[in-house]
Amino acid sequence: MLSTRNNGAVLITGASTGIGAIYADRLARRGYDLILVARNEDKLNALAKKLTTETGRSIEVVAADLTRKGDLARVEKILREDASITMLVNNAGVGAIKPLLDTDVSKLDELIELNVTALARLTYAAAPAFVARGTGTIVNISSVVGIAPEFLNGVYGASKSFVTAFSQSLQHELAPKGLRIQAVLPAATATDFWELAGRHVSQLPQEIVMTAENLVDAALVGLDQGETVTIPVLQDSAVWDRYEAARRDMFSHLRGTTPSPRYRLAEAKIA
Repeated sequence: MLSTRNNGAVLITGASTGIGAIYADRLARRGYDLILVARNEDKLNALAKKLTTETGRSIEVVAADLTRKGDLARVEKILREDASITMLVNNAGVGAIKPLLDTDVSKLDELIELNVTALARLTYAAAPAFVARGTGTIVNISSVVGIAPEFLNGVYGASKSFVTAFSQSLQHELAPKGLRIQAVLPAATATDFWELAGRHVSQLPQEIVMTAENLVDAALVGLDQGETVTIPVLQDSAVWDRYEAARRDMFSHLRGTTPSPRYRLAEAKIA
């Protein structure tokens, strides 16, 4: 169903395929104009043509490699200066599934540049304008491995831990200023993520793989419901509530001027 509303524009990174392309489709149908960012200009143009025909929305294509400083700066400039933008979907990212010792460190450096640095810089480009207008939405695509770093490559898991923690910090700081913040934590999803990381999705047990369409549709429902963290595969939301409660309770134990007695005992033995 197409919306006749005009909700402003959404800038989506990694928009040419997979999760990003599904977000583009769904948000255009919700009444958003689109600014689609990805490296592959041909795929972006094909998607833009299709969605313009189907939805009638205004669609701009920006071919950019967000690991390149010049390209990243161009997209930051758009976010700072285009007053029509009301939403940012930080979807661009790259994965790694090999163990640390089997991975090229230069590839891990590129992963950090895209998953962490680019996401943070784009958020910082968009947020001041959103705050000035008292409204705006930032959606960050994280991963369940951000809370399970023992799985897949540790640097990839750590990058997604950053995305989730960063989103929670933004919620704390910016929600009172009128912004909506959401971190989406996909589990195994049927996209080219796996093939690019070195394993085709068909090699995974199919009973654990969610379609990108189901992932995005669930994430948008979570956004509508005001969730800060959305985990589409999680059947019982109370599990996350308990996890968060334990995390917050831990902080109350992390204050004091003296070490725990177990460390003073170790000190005494050395003396």
